[in-house]
Amino acid sequence: MEKKKVLIVDDQNGIRILLLEVFNSEGYDTFQAPNGKIALEIVKRDAPDLVLLDMKIPGMDGLEILKHIKAMDPSIKVIMMTAYGELDMIKEATDLGALMHFTKPFDIDEMRIEVNKHLNGGNSSERLAIGS
Repeated sequence: MEKKKVLIVDDQNGIRILLLEVFNSEGYDTFQAPNGKIALEIVKRDAPDLVLLDMKIPGMDGLEILKHIKAMDPSIKVIMMTAYGELDMIKEATDLGALMHFTKPFDIDEMRIEVNKHLNGGNSSERLAIGS
């Protein structure tokens, strides 16, 4: 089975590194982008299954990036990462097709669980059956 792909888009290097490590260790193919331009190139080239997208990115903001991702491939799942107090943007992101959002600083385990749930939606029994 092909590995699921996760793209992490955040202008903060520390957050990208942290999330890369977490999702690599979960067995995903992980990609990272510090800005919208690179993120969209990766979406075009690698078609990730899920994108973790920061709302506030210099240049092209998260909502704009989200619009482009959904225009390229509506099936790509997107989870937003936001700073406290960006509620108006969160509503817009949801309207544009984002699944959910995490407010920074987020609980990394909670995010891991959500990503696994969205990428393996309901297939967990299938995974267990393989090893038995």
